[in-house]
Amino acid sequence: MAHRLLARRVWTLPVKDIRCLPTFSAAIASSSSSLSTTVRSTASRVSFLSASRTLPRTFQYTARREVSFNIQDTEDFTERVINSQLPVLIDFHAQWCGPCKILGPRLEKAVAKQKGRVTMAKVDIDDHTDLAIEYGVSAVPTVIAMRGGDVVDQFVGIKDDDELDSFVSKVIGQ
Repeated sequence: MAHRLLARRVWTLPVKDIRCLPTFSAAIASSSSSLSTTVRSTASRVSFLSASRTLPRTFQYTARREVSFNIQDTEDFTERVINSQLPVLIDFHAQWCGPCKILGPRLEKAVAKQKGRVTMAKVDIDDHTDLAIEYGVSAVPTVIAMRGGDVVDQFVGIKDDDELDSFVSKVIGQ
């Protein structure tokens, strides 16, 4: 019974604990000679997962900055859009809007090309009707560009990639 519990515990160890396993299995084998051969073979089977054969010690991680964020409420909009030091593109969209689903990723790609010189806020008009009314959004998708809390440009509908790139470049002042 005890060897079953030990075997289950060995097989369900998290990856971080497996790196310590060779010393753990050596301690089991040396301190307890009364363990059955199945437990020893289980420990030896798991020992092939030693630190030299498991995942690399350091992972390649590239910090990726998100180019867009969802607006939660009016206070969030004021804090992250109106008071922003960077120019902000506001994508007024809806979940049921087909053109919005096409424009959103293309607009994010155009913003990502600018490498942090502009950000993008997403406003769902069904959740934030007051913001849509305040900025005169009558159709979706509508994109409004703001710099320093002031509206500098806007468009309604879908644009191709070149037009989106030029729109974003114009907003940041290039």
